[in-house]
Amino acid sequence: MDNQSLSTEIEELKRQKRAVVLAHNYQLPEIQDIADYVGDSLGLSQIAAKTDAELIVFCGVNFMAETASIISPDKKVIIPDDQAGCSLAESITVEQLKEWKNAHPGAVVVTYVNSTAEVKAETDYCCTSSNAVKVIQAIPEEKEILFAPDMYLGAYVQVVTGRKLTLWNGCCHIHEKIGEVEISDIRAKHPDAEVVIHPECGCSTTCMLDSTQNPDCNYKIFSTEGMLNYVTESPAKEFLIATEVGILHRMKQNNPGKDFYPVYKEAVCEYMKLVSLEKLRNAIRDEQVEVKVPVALAERARIPIERMLSIV
Repeated sequence: MDNQSLSTEIEELKRQKRAVVLAHNYQLPEIQDIADYVGDSLGLSQIAAKTDAELIVFCGVNFMAETASIISPDKKVIIPDDQAGCSLAESITVEQLKEWKNAHPGAVVVTYVNSTAEVKAETDYCCTSSNAVKVIQAIPEEKEILFAPDMYLGAYVQVVTGRKLTLWNGCCHIHEKIGEVEISDIRAKHPDAEVVIHPECGCSTTCMLDSTQNPDCNYKIFSTEGMLNYVTESPAKEFLIATEVGILHRMKQNNPGKDFYPVYKEAVCEYMKLVSLEKLRNAIRDEQVEVKVPVALAERARIPIERMLSIV
C-alpha cells in the first residue's frame, strides 16, 4: 500500500477511534505530516493531558510515551513500535541512580526528562533542555546537585549558571557524534549561515565559550522547540543545524524562504525512525502497543515533573 493510501486510512481510523497522533520533531517527514501535533517530548505530553481524545498515539520513543502516561493516567497511550528505545534514557538505571544517591547523601537529584519512569520516581526535579537552567537556579546554592543522565547538557548548564554540578556520565549517541564534527570545516562552505546547536551535543559547551570570546562565530544554543522558534524569528537566510536531522523537515516547512543544512548528515536516530505509516496505521487500528505506567510508580514520577512545572 502506498503512503497516500495509508495516510487516508490513518485519517479515517483517527476519526473512528477518537485518536490524537503526537509526533516528535525527529520522526520521519511522513509521520510529522500526518500528526495532529509535532513538538518536543514534554510539550507533546502536556498536549496529551489537555486533549479530550480517547486514544493517545505517541510517535516517538518509549520514555516519551511513559511521560504521557504519567501525566495522563486516565488515558490510553500507545506507541507504534515498542522497540523504540533511547540510548540516553538507557544510560542510567534506577539501581545506578540509587547507588549514586547513597554516595551523595543530602544531594538534590535533577534528571533530564529523557529518562525512564523508574528513574524519574527517584528524582527531586525533572528538567528539559529548555528549562534546565531555571531549575538549577531555583535550587539553594549550598545544595549539591546530581545531574543525570546527560553529561553534555549538564556541562552546558554548569557554564550558564556558574553552579558546580556532579554529572552522570551519560549521553545521546547521536548528539555525541555531532560533537566530534569539525564545525569550522562546515562553516567554511556556508560562511553566512548561523549555527544553531542543541545543548545535548558534545560541542555545545565549547561552542558557547567560543561565542563569549568571539561574538562573530554566530553559535546559538537552544532546545528543539527553541531552535525552531529561533530560525523563524532570525533574519538570517542560512542555518547550520546541530541536532538529529529529522528537525530539518519542520524547519523547511515553516520557513520556505530559508536554507537549512545539517552539521552532521549522519545524525539519524535509528530508534526515532522505527515508526512508519504502516506501523502507525496498525497501532491505531489495534490500539497497541499500550504504554501504561503502574499507578504507584506514576504518582512518584509525577512529583519531579510537577516541581519542574511550578518553577517554569
